Amino acid sequence: MAIAYVQEFEIKDGDTSTTNYDAVNAALDLQGAPDGLLIHTAGFDLDAGVFRIFDVWETREHGERFINDRLNPIIEPMVAAAAENPDANFDPPSREAWYELHDSISS
Repeated sequence: MAIAYVQEFEIKDGDTSTTNYDAVNAALDLQGAPDGLLIHTAGFDLDAGVFRIFDVWETREHGERFINDRLNPIIEPMVAAAAENPDANFDPPSREAWYELHDSISS
């Protein structure tokens, strides 16, 4: 069964900018879905006060490989640069979880 991966980033001071997400997405420069990714979604849940990224992977190994090999090498320098700039905001997720899906339907 497929595996879900969720990240939530707390909305701070009403900021609903997607600047950080867009910068990471541009740096990834994906031409298609990475190996094993079934769906990727990202958007604001204003009721919960978060920007949520929700992915579904064929296996957890597929997702972890993408995160470790592609995503982290992009994010780590951005986090380091933001730490040196008091005006920057590149906070880690307030929630991050993996879980096996009981069911999924796609078209």
